[in-house]
Amino acid sequence: MDGLMQNWSMTLDRMLDHAARWHGEREIVSRSADGIVDRTTYAQLHGRAKQASNALIAAGIRPGDRVATLGWNSARHLEIWYGAIGIGAVLHTLNPRLFPEQIVYIINHASDRIILADPACADLLGEILPQCPSVEQVIFLGDEDWIAPHSTECAWGGFDENTAAGLCYTSGTTGNPKGILYSHRSNYLHAMMTLQADALALSARDTVLLCVPMYHANAWGVVYSAPMVGAKLVLPGQRMDGASIHELIETEGVTYSSAVPTVWQMLLTHLKETGGKLTTLQRVTVGGAACPESLIRALHDDHGVDVVQGWGMTETSPLATVSVSTPQIAALSFDEQVPYKLKQGRLLCNLDLKITDDAGQRLPHDGKTFGRLMIKGPTIAAAYFGGEGGDVLDEEGFFDTGDVSTIDTAGYMQITDRAKDVIKSGGEWISSMDVENIAVGHPKAELCAVIGVAHPKWDERPVLLVMLKPGEVAEKQEFLDFLQGKIARWWTPDDVVFVDEIPLGATGKIDKKLIRQRMAGYVLPDASAPNR
Repeated sequence: MDGLMQNWSMTLDRMLDHAARWHGEREIVSRSADGIVDRTTYAQLHGRAKQASNALIAAGIRPGDRVATLGWNSARHLEIWYGAIGIGAVLHTLNPRLFPEQIVYIINHASDRIILADPACADLLGEILPQCPSVEQVIFLGDEDWIAPHSTECAWGGFDENTAAGLCYTSGTTGNPKGILYSHRSNYLHAMMTLQADALALSARDTVLLCVPMYHANAWGVVYSAPMVGAKLVLPGQRMDGASIHELIETEGVTYSSAVPTVWQMLLTHLKETGGKLTTLQRVTVGGAACPESLIRALHDDHGVDVVQGWGMTETSPLATVSVSTPQIAALSFDEQVPYKLKQGRLLCNLDLKITDDAGQRLPHDGKTFGRLMIKGPTIAAAYFGGEGGDVLDEEGFFDTGDVSTIDTAGYMQITDRAKDVIKSGGEWISSMDVENIAVGHPKAELCAVIGVAHPKWDERPVLLVMLKPGEVAEKQEFLDFLQGKIARWWTPDDVVFVDEIPLGATGKIDKKLIRQRMAGYVLPDASAPNR
């Protein structure tokens, strides 16, 4: 027996329709590269998005065609976003921070027909377009002549909710980037899941500073969830330094934001140097990389901002776990809550997790046993675009995330490493992430990274790389002493190497692949057995 409910297809155009109709005067604020702040509303952006739809149709774009964008967070980017998905085209976000050869590969693999680009990307496009035969047209965001002749009325939706909506490629740290093809249904469900109180908890009363790039896994879904509730959106463009972020937070009354840890480190550095305060910001979500304890404590103790970790990946839409408190943990003191805040959190409803050994056997959720993290659900990739990578699911339908983690008895998952980054020393695993997240709490450290280096007896041993804060000088023993008592003795790095730069990838994560390349030929100063 079927239920007697109306058939209401979950297509993403409905989100901006809702925002325009019921939150039409709520602001969307953008800042351009030259610092000019532009203001619009959901109602106005809705009309321009429909004009963009008509312009795309006039350019010959049809359902299923890939429409690429190349740019930063702005209202112009957002109107093209909805203009494309509203007519059933596939919105393909390109990351302008990737190497040109990677962008060329991605464009060609996706067979993009048109690119809507930020004017700041003009030189990059001039370099790559001769190598991209599928691209028929390039339009620069903000080109009024392109959309002005077109009507603000356009039929949106009317297609199956399983229709492809978005295409986003992995960063390609190993091998070529792989495409994740989201559906309207998967992104719609993801937005509803993230709006839970025990997730991002956005509401119409929030002003959201969207630091997560729109080209990075749907900006963690906030491009959908914020319009869904009518939250004010603040889009920072390219200016992501601490001073610029602080200015937007204070002038726009930002209550919530999300970003990778490096963004918050830059903000904290600026606040310390200037004596600045955060008067409206209440909470932030940190993801993309593990959050150091020092950052959690600084935002909480010095500025009264609650830091909540989230975890996910391009293949998970992306948000999958959030480190919110259970009633038992919420009753603890802040110091007692910190160990749980350092974990990547508890699973959102509608998903399932397991950890397994290399043979695929399930491992216990005891908070101690490390295993390969596997996930399944309606917002999880079932395959890669174009069939890359073959069958990616195990016999139970779980996707292998490539992360190594533990899950404790309270359901908190903690990433201990990427499978390719875990250090195996004497048959035991050392978490490079744990060591570097403690080391970066040293008052002289700006960034830290840990990699495994070959050892004649123990297979691998950890080496700590440190980028000091400007003007600081340090000896390696200072960092070894700082780690003492905070990690297992045999986890202690065999060497500390001071570097001028720790490279970050296109999404703000530490690029350990490049670090390993730079450290090729490095030999440990003492290859004797570590003191365990």
